Amino acid sequence: MSDTKAPPAVALHNLTVRYRRHPALLHVSGAFAHGSLTAVMGPNGSGKSTLLKSIIGLVPADAGLEVAAVRCAVPRHQMAYLPQQSGLDPSFPIDVRDCVLLGLWGQTGAFGAATPAMLARTAHALHAVGLEGFERRPVGTLSSGQLQRALFARLIVQDAQLILLDEPFNAVDAKTTAALLGLVRQWHTQKRTVIAVLHDDAQVRQHFPQTLLLAREPVAWGDTGRVLTEANAQRAQAMAQAWEDQDQPPASPLRVAAFPLAEALQGLPP
Repeated sequence: MSDTKAPPAVALHNLTVRYRRHPALLHVSGAFAHGSLTAVMGPNGSGKSTLLKSIIGLVPADAGLEVAAVRCAVPRHQMAYLPQQSGLDPSFPIDVRDCVLLGLWGQTGAFGAATPAMLARTAHALHAVGLEGFERRPVGTLSSGQLQRALFARLIVQDAQLILLDEPFNAVDAKTTAALLGLVRQWHTQKRTVIAVLHDDAQVRQHFPQTLLLAREPVAWGDTGRVLTEANAQRAQAMAQAWEDQDQPPASPLRVAAFPLAEALQGLPP
């Protein structure tokens, strides 16, 4: 029997991401263990969404490192990513059932027809999120909470081992939040790895055993009770403010007349 420790689901090595030469993430190193349930928290602009996009491969890390900045033990087809609702277009002409079926894109392809088994999985997922009878509703007619339920149903049919959630409970009602948190807990008991960007301290303390606190750089990472302290929160705010000040463009220097001082003084009274 080997005592070799299994690699983590996601390992980060000095992960740095820049937008227009400004760092969005800087020197992030650490690991998300298989089956872990982790909240990612931090002030606005601290790189939380960028972290998820880096893991899924939507934004590149800085080049030049000898070791890959992001290493995933989970294959790409076993990853699922839910972006913020603000990044979605609810006017896209698609109904709820087809929206959920998109979670099976890897099996159907662009023009493949859904099999009876796929339709059964979709029906089961809609039942799990409380959207029975919504199959033919256009997604543009759904409330924020209903749309988020439909997107969670899509995650269910994907059956992924690594699930990335970006503000999954933002702008949804308390009942929907409770129902979706139940699904997250279920995924955790199934030993899936879940990483969620969140902002509600009380929610994180109650439901997420691990937390990564970011301010572009890691502030603290580990057990939630040890990470979410007042000292760490103040440090994160101070770091975020320092980065924000650094991002501000320098004040434009006063323009000096291009002609000699003697000419500038001509006509002035002695």
